[in-house]
Parts: sequence; C-alpha cells; structure tokens
Amino acid sequence: MELMKNVQAWTEGVEVEWDALQQIRNIAGLPILAGHVAVMPDVHLGKGATVGTVLPTRGAIIPAAVGVDIGCGMAALRTELQAAQLPESLAAVRAAIEAAVPVGFDIHDAEINPTHEGPHGRDLRAKMQALFARFEKLAILTALRRVDARRIWRQLGTLGGGNHFIELCLDEGGTVWIMLHSGSRNIGKTIGEAAIGMAREAAHRAGVALPDKDLAWLNEGTAEFGQYVEALQWAQDYAALNRELMLFRVLNALRAALRHPVKLTAQVVNCHHNYATVEEHFGAKVWITRKGAVSAREGQLGIIPGSMGTRSYIVRGRGNPLAYCSCSHGAGRRMSRGAAKRMFDLEALAAQTRGVECRKDEGVLDEIPGAYKDIDTVMAAQADLVEVVHTLKQVLCVKG
Repeated sequence: MELMKNVQAWTEGVEVEWDALQQIRNIAGLPILAGHVAVMPDVHLGKGATVGTVLPTRGAIIPAAVGVDIGCGMAALRTELQAAQLPESLAAVRAAIEAAVPVGFDIHDAEINPTHEGPHGRDLRAKMQALFARFEKLAILTALRRVDARRIWRQLGTLGGGNHFIELCLDEGGTVWIMLHSGSRNIGKTIGEAAIGMAREAAHRAGVALPDKDLAWLNEGTAEFGQYVEALQWAQDYAALNRELMLFRVLNALRAALRHPVKLTAQVVNCHHNYATVEEHFGAKVWITRKGAVSAREGQLGIIPGSMGTRSYIVRGRGNPLAYCSCSHGAGRRMSRGAAKRMFDLEALAAQTRGVECRKDEGVLDEIPGAYKDIDTVMAAQADLVEVVHTLKQVLCVKG
C-alpha cells in the first residue's frame, strides 16, 4: 500500500499517529534515499526517523535512524522441556534468572566468563576475545574521549531496562522456549550519540537544510563515516554476543531451578532490529537501515514479539522485495510511556498479565500490554512479508 509519495507501507487496519506520518514524510524527501521508504505495521514515532521503518540510502548513513541502541534485537532458543515439566509456580525460576542476568542499570561484578560445557562455551569465549581485540582499534574512540572499558565488558550478558525482557514461552505444542530482547548496552548508546553529533556538525558545515536535525547523515568517503561504520559493525557484533551470553545463562539458571537437565533443540534464532548493513536490492548495492525492523529474506527465521501478556511469533521470511525483505520488529507502541502511566493502573496491569509470572508494580506500568498495538492486527497486515512458524505464549517475563 502506498501511504504517500515514495513510501510503501504495510499498515492495513493499523493506527498510525499523525506525528509518525510527519516523520515519514520528512524521511521520504531526503536526497540520499536510494529508493522508496518501507513502513512496517508496528510503525510509531521515533528519534528523527520512525520506529518500524526501512531506509535505503546511497553513499550515506543517518546515525539517528540506526538509533542509539545499536544492534538491539531478539534471540530465542527452543528447549526439549515441556509445559507439564514446569512447576505450578514459576516464582523461583524467575528469581534464578534475575540472579543470573543483571537487569536495569546493574552489571556483572567481574567480566563474564562462559563456563558452559561443550562447543557453546568455547565459541562464546572466542567471540568475546575477538571483540576485545577489535575494540582498542576503533578509530571513533578518540571522539568518545574517555570510555570505561571495564564497564563495557562487565555489561556483556546483561539485559538493561525499558522494553528489554527475558521470557519463558510455550509454543503451540507446549514446548518451552527461552526468548529475550536486548542490545549493545551503554557502549552502543555512546557510539550512537557520538555519531549523531558528528552528523549534525557535518550538516552544519555543509549548510544542509534539514526538516529535522536528527536526519543529518554521514557521507561515504569521509573520516567520520569510516569511524562510524567500523564502530557500528563492532557494536552490532557486541549486541549479538550479549544476547547469546544471556540465552545460555538463562538456560543454566533454568536447569538449576528445576534441578534436572534441560536440553536444546537445534532451533536458535538471533536477529537485529536496529542496524545498518550493505545489501543488494533492485539490482544495486545500497545501505539498508532497519530502525525497528527485521530482515525477512526468503526462508530466513526471525522473531516478532508481542507484549508481556500477549503472543509472540517465530516467523519465516517471504523475501518481499518491496519491503527490502523486511518485517516488523514487534507490535509497536500505540502510546508513549507517560501516556500509559496516566491511562492505566496496577489493577489493569495485573489483569492484562494474568497467568504470567512477572513484576506487576509501578516500575513496569509503562510496559503494560495495553500500551502496545494489537499483535494480531500487526501480523495480519504483514502476511505477505512473513509466515508464522511458531506461536509463543509467555508464562514468565523478566524486565529491568
């Protein structure tokens, strides 16, 4: 569906707020675009660019479109555990997960050391060592001035706050899945903010008139662009490793809490939804920025979460070229955090998360399911982008 000139949207039956439409219009008029803007059904207002948008650009990247949680995304693994093997109360399991994975602003007391037996532990340690070696060579570090390296490595394997979460879910056959949402933590934010500042300065020097200062871009071939791309790719790898480390810490916590082995199946998914990469579309290689969108090439597995009390989906991409082979990254917010706190109370939170072992206090009120769009409507709007492989229902949710 064409929402406006130079825009293709998958928003049939989904509400899109006026401010988000204005942002989309601003993006669609940028001279660096290498094609139309693709709008996902979870679209909502963001910083500079709307969340739930796919941008093709030629010879440039908009750092604010990538965002400050570089590489934020989802990970899920399927266990061989069945619903009947879970205890009636999951409170002890939630406590074990919260003890294994720091949430909110908390970090590990020391650098995390993968102790998992077999190839998983060795593979994770090798990835960590590779990240360490690349970090000191990042050219953008001079722009970041002082960075606390100890904090960076102690934040690996931590959740964060906001809409980041860890869940235990049951699929349609009653099999238990571990699913989580997190990104590159404070170092990704630091890199993102530095790059946004560099882009604004570059636009000012060049006298570029912008509808929004956060739509400033960095041009390929400049020193700033090279520094950002190097750091961007590093932060995306950091985010993916962060999720891997948490998956296996949660798995070990689950084993300890249940006091019996929990085996894995071969099905593990780890996907970004805030990132930029070079891809080929319509016969040309371009930069694709997915701000709140997931790669959905034909046959590619992805994760589309709902909210803490609804459903989530493991999906397989259909490779729709008009969407740049993408899909939504979730249900998408239908109201701001402040509006959610004004509209809902703790009674509503308890009702909307009934049957889910999770926090039900003021600290997570802005994450109430009612603050999000209806996940079924969002999924119906993108039926030509993905097919559903598994439908997951949360039974436990940990939030920062």
